[in-house]
Amino acid sequence: MLKIEGLSKTFGQGSINERLAIDDLKLALSEGEFVTIIGGNGAGKSTLLNCIAGVFEIDSGKITIDSMDITFWPEFKRSQYIGRVFQDPLRGTAFDMTIEENLAIAYAKGKPRGLRPGINKADIKLFRERLAVLELGLEDRMNQKVGLLSGGQRQALTLLMATIAKPKLLLLDEHTAALDPAIAKKVTQLTSEVVSEQQLCTIMVTHNMKAALEFGTRTIMMHEGKIILDIQGQERAEMTVDRLIEMFSNKSGMDLDNDRLLLS
Repeated sequence: MLKIEGLSKTFGQGSINERLAIDDLKLALSEGEFVTIIGGNGAGKSTLLNCIAGVFEIDSGKITIDSMDITFWPEFKRSQYIGRVFQDPLRGTAFDMTIEENLAIAYAKGKPRGLRPGINKADIKLFRERLAVLELGLEDRMNQKVGLLSGGQRQALTLLMATIAKPKLLLLDEHTAALDPAIAKKVTQLTSEVVSEQQLCTIMVTHNMKAALEFGTRTIMMHEGKIILDIQGQERAEMTVDRLIEMFSNKSGMDLDNDRLLLS
């Protein structure tokens, strides 16, 4: 479903601030595969997601989604096939529109436009059913403006919006980092259920090593723009956070000193 070949990205080329963010990276994901990505600050995690989504133009390499070469596609065209949830709950929704209107926009993504009403009865029924799954009572507040929701409610709604049209690829960029622990756990669990139910090919960047091993089917650790660990199967099932830290040190030749990773 996703294939990345020889991906490289450098910021500030030719300047004193030149920095190689992604270094000849290769990655392949199958349909339904749920990959969690961890790594210290500057490892290239968010840059990788931005390159896939088309936010950053890459220096070299090739990106393919479901056999479509999207390497040179603009961001808006890729968004027809990619769902995304950001760290900031405010980024994924239109705060001055209702819950119903936000869902209608997301549901219409990639569909041809016609002269029928923007939101019909079947759409409303579907929205209520999907909102009820969140168990946040939002199905009874569909005409309320999103700006009145809490951060956790908005992030759960953003997750629903990103998946309601079933994207080919779902990108989650530390989407629970700005939430309090209880709400973060709820949103992460919802994420796992939605991904499993729809068999979505998913990449989740996280700073929580325990969550990185608990959720998904495969865990990748990045360092200096490269994938240094790719853990799956029985090895992942038996992996512990302490062992993961030890493996990072052995592979990178340095200790993991990122507070967000170590303290989560």
